[in-house]
Formats: sequence, structure tokens, C-alpha cells
Amino acid sequence: MPISRSSTLTLGALAGALTLSSSYPAAAQQDAPIKIGVVATLSGPGANVGRQIRDGFNLAIKDLNGKMGNRKVEVFVIDDELKPDVAVTKVKGLLERDKVDFVVGPVFGNVLLAIEKPISASQVFLISPNSGPSNLAGKACSPYFFVTSYQNDQVSQILGKVAQERGYKRVYVLVPNYQGGKDAVAGFKTDFKGEVVEESYVPLNTLDFQSELSKIAALNPDAIFTFMPGGMGVNLVKQYRQAGLADSIPFLSAFTVDEMTLPAQRSAALGMFGGANWAPNLDLPQSKQFVSAYEAAYNTVPGATGFQAYDAAMLIDSAVRATNGDLSDKKAVRAALKRADFKSLRGSFKFNTNGYPIQDFYLVKAALRPDGKFQTEIVQKIFSNSADQFAKDCTIND
Repeated sequence: MPISRSSTLTLGALAGALTLSSSYPAAAQQDAPIKIGVVATLSGPGANVGRQIRDGFNLAIKDLNGKMGNRKVEVFVIDDELKPDVAVTKVKGLLERDKVDFVVGPVFGNVLLAIEKPISASQVFLISPNSGPSNLAGKACSPYFFVTSYQNDQVSQILGKVAQERGYKRVYVLVPNYQGGKDAVAGFKTDFKGEVVEESYVPLNTLDFQSELSKIAALNPDAIFTFMPGGMGVNLVKQYRQAGLADSIPFLSAFTVDEMTLPAQRSAALGMFGGANWAPNLDLPQSKQFVSAYEAAYNTVPGATGFQAYDAAMLIDSAVRATNGDLSDKKAVRAALKRADFKSLRGSFKFNTNGYPIQDFYLVKAALRPDGKFQTEIVQKIFSNSADQFAKDCTIND
């Protein structure tokens, strides 16, 4: 059956696109390099996360000797500046000027939601190595969108289940006021059945949390749950420790204490918990090799975002190999991407009908390694072969 979607892409438009693409000789296409645009936040408080996407992807290209199948790879990296309008303008350049075959990125959900429509409308495949918003997981799913990370809610759901199992009755919730923050709250509440004493939504890129910390101290909850990526997480953790709250109120977080923030948080984050689909101490040969190579190349410990970008490159490579380098048949490329025929650094995973992974999830904790570097380490597996709750609403027919 042909690819279909419930939004603006029609079967007729797709058929026309396939006819146009197939008019180019396959041999000529295979002599040209595969062009991939990488969209990441490389400036401002979110830059640490964006650099992991860029570096993880580039490491994979290096390990592939600069080729996917028998075709050379050309990578275009752009800084979206965490501004949706800027991202859209730069992505149009990738599509119209550079004629990219794939786009990988971005970091933040508000940027992803802005760039997904023009990319899908161009029948170019978008691979997200970080953000997995609920919007694109259900009714608005796209045959041109795949995620090598998770559906956002799932990571926060880990902490909600942990809070429930540990008997926390009263929890304070603190997130940034955008789609990713809203998804985090929804995910946490999936399994947490206690009282949320307050939901604090702060502007994206907030760096001063004194007002919220005063509320936390006054309310004295059993724990806090927060989602504060990048520089926001760095400042929150430091201020939380300085306020004397870390020793009395457990800190549960999504994307707040991780390899992107730990180099700046350091000992302030020790013992704080997070949720993840991977950690640097995961006991798999391919994961250990990746961690070693990444540290050698970039002198820092890789985080989940870096490994997910690496997997994104290997996913594209698997599709190129499966189609013998001929990317003109969109249906064949999609089928090859969906098979995910490569060895993921996380171990076993597969794509659900909506292009989001089915995978394991873990509770992790910030720790100090014997060599003096900080990393997250797996405490326990929380979910096995977990699928997101929105896939049932996806109407893609392959």
C-alpha cells in the first residue's frame, strides 16, 4: 500500500513526487554525495545539547569512513539558535539550496514543530535524535518523520513511576513553559497518583530559580520533579544544592542531570536521579566502544543525545544500504528506515507504527567516576519494550 498521512500530504502529491524523482537516472544519483542537514542549537544555554547531536552524528560518519553504502556523505550543520523562525529559514536553505536527502535534528520541541511541516512537504525524511513531541506521535504522525530517541512523555514517566513506587505523596513540579515542558508533566502524571502541590511553568531559558526554590522550601514536598535541559538545568541544580534542599527533598528529573549538564554541575548533581533510555555504563560492546571513541574525540563523556545522533546516522546508513544507494523511491526508503536494520548502541529496539521507538527505559543517577569525570549510571530498569501511548492514533498505512 502507498504511504499515506492524515494531514496535508495527499496520495496524488506523493505519486507525483515519486514519478518526478524516478525520472533521474539511478546511476547518476548514486555518483552524487548523500546530503544530510544537521539542525542543532549551538549557541545559548542549550548549546551543550546541540553539540552532542553534532558530535555524535559526525563520529558515526567518521566510523562509516565518510560513506553510506557506496556513496560519499556531505553534512551541512546549522545553528537554529533556539528560534523557530530562524530554524525555518535555515531549513528552507537546506531544502531549496543544498537539496539535502535527510534532515537530522533538532534539540527542542518548539523548533521541531516549526520545521517538520516544510521538511515533510518536501518529501524529505526528518530524523529526530532528541525531541519526540506528543503532537507528532499520534494523529499528526508523518511517514517522513522518525525518532531515534523516545516520545518525550516516556522519560518523565520513569520518574513518575519511581515516585509512586517510593511512596512519595506530595510532589512539586517545575518545567519550562513550552511543548517539551507540558509533555514532561503529562508523562510524570501517567503513573504518579499522588498530589502535585504546585506546577510551576517558567519561561524557556530561565536561569534564576530563587522564587521557585523559596516556594519549594515553604511547601516542603516529598520530592520535586523537573525538566530543565541545558543551561537551565545547570543553574537549577547549583541553586537547589546551594539552597540546602538537595539533602532533604529528593530531586527527580528528566534531561536536567545528564552528560550535557554534568560537566558544569559537577558535585552539585551527585546522587540526583534522572530517566533515560541509555547511560554510558550500559554493558554492551557497541556502547562501550562508542563511549571510548567519543571521549577520545571530544574529551567529554557522551550523553543520550550524542548516542541517539550516532544511531540516527547508522539508521540512515542502513536505509542507504538496503536501497543500494537509490533514494528516489520514497516508499522503499521509508520501508528501509522502518526496519532499523543496524546495531543500536542501546541494544534491541524497533520502530512503532508512528516512527517512534519501542525500547527499554532506566532510572539513572549522577555519579563520579574513578577518573574524576561525571556521568549518569543505571540504577535499575523501569520499563521493558515500552511503546508510547499515542501510536494507536497514528493512521499511516505502509
